[in-house]
Amino acid sequence: MNALRRIQKISRWIVLLFLESTILSVIAYRFIPVYVTPLMLIRCVQQVFNGEELRLKHHWIPLSEMSPHMAVAVVASEDQRFMTHCGFDFDAIEKAWQERQEGKRKRGGSTITQQTAKNVFLWPSSTWLRKGLEAYFTGLIELFWSKQRIMEVYLNSIEMGDGIYGVEAVAQQHFRRPAKKLSKANCALIAATLPNPLRYSSLSPSRFVLKNQTRILRQMRNIQSIPELVPDKP
Repeated sequence: MNALRRIQKISRWIVLLFLESTILSVIAYRFIPVYVTPLMLIRCVQQVFNGEELRLKHHWIPLSEMSPHMAVAVVASEDQRFMTHCGFDFDAIEKAWQERQEGKRKRGGSTITQQTAKNVFLWPSSTWLRKGLEAYFTGLIELFWSKQRIMEVYLNSIEMGDGIYGVEAVAQQHFRRPAKKLSKANCALIAATLPNPLRYSSLSPSRFVLKNQTRILRQMRNIQSIPELVPDKP
């Protein structure tokens, strides 16, 4: 009986420690830049084990220093209900489930908030554990961050090429200009590669990527600009 109580007490402390540490981490990232993510570290370890040269290009910049077309492009491409949903697009999830049941090509049902949760706090996998934690962090992010902050972190942390993370790095590497100077077409081209940035490139786009770029440019006409980031105050 004493052993059982001890286990219960330890379990409660573990749960409390998990909740406290994760909530504090989310609150901290509301204010401080995300300079490194689990995916960046995983890719570096993979490169070392493969005997490859380390490739890690990442430059954090505020949302105000990005082209305003970039946020619109990713919303048009990845999550058109971004400004109105609570972190989960249940219509997109239902459609993705139906298509999977019918054996059609898999549709991505993840919102920008969910992708941000995965990129910043978790690891890339499809396990139920990771998906459960993703849902947990998505709820925390939507609770403590503004939509502008979510977009800022997303555009700074997402993988945009081999060893390239964030819009400033891809702008410098593939377009030889700062992210502020990216054109509407540049932004749509970057967004067109996001479903698989290791396969698709904005530097040497395939016919498929160019076709996707055209589709995104067309959809961008119906997306309102994301308001410029107003810094959160403690």
